[in-house]
Amino acid sequence: MRSDQSLKGVLLAFLSFAAYSWSDASVKMIEGALTPYEMGFWGAVFMLAGFPFLLKKDDRWHDAFRSTNRPLWILRFFSAAIGTIGSVAAFTYLSMAEAFALIFLLPSFVTIMSVIFLKETVGIRRWSAVVIGFIGVLVVLRPGFRELSIGHLGAVFAGLSGAISIVIYRAMGPTEKTISLYGAGIAGVLVVLGFMMIPDFRWPTMIEWVMLAGYGLLGAFATIMLMYAANYAPAAMIGPPQYSQMLWAILFGYLIFGDTVDLPMLIGILLIIGSGLLTLARERARDVPLPHSVAPDPQAAAVTIPEKSGP
Repeated sequence: MRSDQSLKGVLLAFLSFAAYSWSDASVKMIEGALTPYEMGFWGAVFMLAGFPFLLKKDDRWHDAFRSTNRPLWILRFFSAAIGTIGSVAAFTYLSMAEAFALIFLLPSFVTIMSVIFLKETVGIRRWSAVVIGFIGVLVVLRPGFRELSIGHLGAVFAGLSGAISIVIYRAMGPTEKTISLYGAGIAGVLVVLGFMMIPDFRWPTMIEWVMLAGYGLLGAFATIMLMYAANYAPAAMIGPPQYSQMLWAILFGYLIFGDTVDLPMLIGILLIIGSGLLTLARERARDVPLPHSVAPDPQAAAVTIPEKSGP
């Protein structure tokens, strides 16, 4: 019976990450016709549709703006905005596979930040995973052999933003409500990107509205499915399916965007994914609690899965 429940959780996780991938593809289809600020802002507006489904029995609406640690809540507020800009820029200017490859550096960033800010002790295996991840990035980017763009920088910032969210959770501890972290992220995107989009604002076309709705609503749906998945399976089983997004990225790139993956990029992608999976395995072995999913940082989901909260 327990194995059936776990299987259900893993399948829901795969569904969640598929929805995240479709969400990213939706914003890429706009092809940069709107600024990253405006795309991120409208995406967050549509993501509000999932807000009621994330409230637990003892949660209240105003809990989204309450916190046990206001400075860290504010840091989450701004990091979510920066991460959203970076994510949108990455999927706008890079192939989906390349964008995911760089964003999947997130576990390596978490390891480094945990040592610096949380004074965690990290062994040789986790440091090896970090090194492998950065070698993979060098293979993907091939600096000096190909031109780098704002999309590459955006992908790195998206990964850093997700890592900051995880370190914030670990610093706050389990007393911080999930809805508070979610509220900080949504509020940060709406306020910061809302101001930044004003100079170049224009109303989206009908087709762009459809794509923006897909970006936001699918992101909200994915977050809800991820929370349901955590009710059936432990976090350690839900994290690895995120890497299925790379399969979606390659498929979308080939069928929709005309992208290709050459051999060096494929090798780099495998190194980065291997680095992330090794980090997750070490976190599980050390019994490090994996924090809650805190959209709108969907790219961080591999190591921001909510712990099991129900039967």
